[in-house]
Amino acid sequence: MTAEVLLEAADVRKAYGPTEALGCASLRVCAGEIVALMGPSGAGKSTLLHCLAGIVRPDAGTVRYQGADLGALSDRARSALRRTDFGFVFQFGRLVPELTCLENVALPLRLNGERGRVAAQRARRMLAELDLAEVAAQRPGEVSGGQGQRVAVARALVTGARVVFADEPTGALDSLNGEQVMRLLTTAARERDAAVVLVTHEPRVAAYSDREVVVRDGRTLEVAR
Repeated sequence: MTAEVLLEAADVRKAYGPTEALGCASLRVCAGEIVALMGPSGAGKSTLLHCLAGIVRPDAGTVRYQGADLGALSDRARSALRRTDFGFVFQFGRLVPELTCLENVALPLRLNGERGRVAAQRARRMLAELDLAEVAAQRPGEVSGGQGQRVAVARALVTGARVVFADEPTGALDSLNGEQVMRLLTTAARERDAAVVLVTHEPRVAAYSDREVVVRDGRTLEVAR
């Protein structure tokens, strides 16, 4: 059976003033697939990720999610997708420091209108799945960097996201914690048939992917394995 195509970018271009960030970049991502975007700093990896996630509208070309053109959707509709179908893991986690780890994971559910008790139960199950039950009541400043990044992974997956966008998710971690985060992220995503779009410049992180796509000078090139 052919895997469902979740995301597809075709000839995407994006410039910031006179600087071209992307020029004719194309990419297809299927359900359950982990794709690593690699390349030097400034090559356009993060810009492509932001276009794929509907955070940035491309100047030309199209980005489609389940067949729908993200550029044609309203800001409200694209924001709704980022609360339900898309999850995010950033380099430094970006957890809310005033909230407990449990409350951080429950936050996207609460923003979607989930009742507090139900959201907390789902968040607690997600933390337990990622071996984080013991940090539920702690705040981000009270846990290790590796634990905090795993909490961010839990937050990204708790809504049942179809696509997780991970921008240098291990960049602030040592190799041991980085390996643990990647192992848990990829295992949890595959179990849910969710896709992962991973931005990294580290080969050891890209090794967790099914495919590698090099972004260089704003253009994409598939890497044969």
